Amino acid sequence: MSMPFYVSPEQLMADKAEYARKGIGRGKSIVTLEYADGILLMAENPSASLSKIGEIYDRIGFAGVGKFSEFDQLRKVGIRYADMKGYSYSRDDVRGKSLANAYSQAIGDVFTNQMKPLEVEIVVVEVGDPRFEGHEENSIYRVQFDGSITDHQGFCVIGGTVENLEAHLQANYSSSQPLGDAVQLGRSTLERATNGDRVSPANLEVAVLDRERAGRKFRRLSAEELQGILEG
Repeated sequence: MSMPFYVSPEQLMADKAEYARKGIGRGKSIVTLEYADGILLMAENPSASLSKIGEIYDRIGFAGVGKFSEFDQLRKVGIRYADMKGYSYSRDDVRGKSLANAYSQAIGDVFTNQMKPLEVEIVVVEVGDPRFEGHEENSIYRVQFDGSITDHQGFCVIGGTVENLEAHLQANYSSSQPLGDAVQLGRSTLERATNGDRVSPANLEVAVLDRERAGRKFRRLSAEELQGILEG
């Protein structure tokens, strides 16, 4: 009788982490930036039908990198979670922090208990609203493939060469910048991942959570609006 092949728990977790990092690293980065009137989400995405950025609820947005089928499923789960909580209690009770924590637990459970981890990294953002005490400020949460969660101020990068892109943002970011400047900075940041090659507006997916917008805060920038900002 042959002996079963043994792998230590430490090695198993390290192998899972390496597998997930490789899958995520093949994806293109997504940049999240706070600007004067809200939060900007920007991704290099030549596909017109497969969105990396989406709306979860009134003031909450989502972006994901890695394996599309996996992070898109997470987006749909998040929508159902938010809808159920808003229906059961109040729309005002749906918060980005609780959603990010739910994602953290779900992704962490898969990483710990399943043979194959999720090849995803996501960001959950909530634009601040002065009407709600304790939630006047913007919130940005990054959830990694193992369920670890971090909150960020000002900006956040997921996928690709994170350190290089964050260094560029650190040197050039200003929280008071208008939307146009934020879009320009977002594109120049993404171009750092392409060795400085120009990223066409047609290959960009851009959305904002606009604090000044009535009702639902999420909106996508049209191709015409984006081109006007980048080439104006």
